[in-house]
Amino acid sequence: MAPKLAVKERRTYTLSREAISILEAEKKKRHSRSASAALEELLKDSRRQEEMAAVAASISNYYDSLSEDEIAERRLWGQFSESQFPLE
Repeated sequence: MAPKLAVKERRTYTLSREAISILEAEKKKRHSRSASAALEELLKDSRRQEEMAAVAASISNYYDSLSEDEIAERRLWGQFSESQFPLE
């Protein structure tokens, strides 16, 4: 099955000279074919970082919410699991 092509939509934005300079530098650094492509990559990278931070926060919240008994039980299960694999 062929991958879906992304539908592009033309938009116009007004940016500061500093923002344009940053975008042009990113275009060169990423070897992007255009400033628009570099901006799209930056936006996707930002979204991925936000999603990864949300997952990390969720995991931290889960483990922070465990009681001492639950932590001890998970530690025992971890030790048991490790004992089931050969050391070689």
